Amino acid sequence: MAGVTHTRIEDIDALEGMLDGIAMRQVAAGLGVKAFGISIVEMEPNADAYPEHDHSEQGLGGKMFAKRPQQLGQEEVYIALRGSGTIEADGVSYPLDGEHIARLDPEVKRKIVAGDEGLRLLALGGIPGEPYDTGGTL
Repeated sequence: MAGVTHTRIEDIDALEGMLDGIAMRQVAAGLGVKAFGISIVEMEPNADAYPEHDHSEQGLGGKMFAKRPQQLGQEEVYIALRGSGTIEADGVSYPLDGEHIARLDPEVKRKIVAGDEGLRLLALGGIPGEPYDTGGTL
């Protein structure tokens, strides 16, 4: 049907081998999403290699996203699709599971750690009030 993209998550290309125990599925590209950033992070049990970062030019994001500046200024929403874990945001730990979701401002430092059964995490991002720039890799 025109206007519909349907696929299995496992059929979406994944970036693997960059972070130990973590793969990032390129959902925006795989589905042709143009309005916001979207990726699925697959984390093995207790994986903790997800880097601490923010999306602020003045913070960690300024260095981390130097080659992807379209990700600076993004707020993000994280939703656990399977498993559980925590998101550490500015030094406070919050659960990510079937009962909890989180939204973070761009300047908030964050780090995600998977729980004992691993974590499949949906991450959505965009810059408030601005059109989405699809120049990113995820």
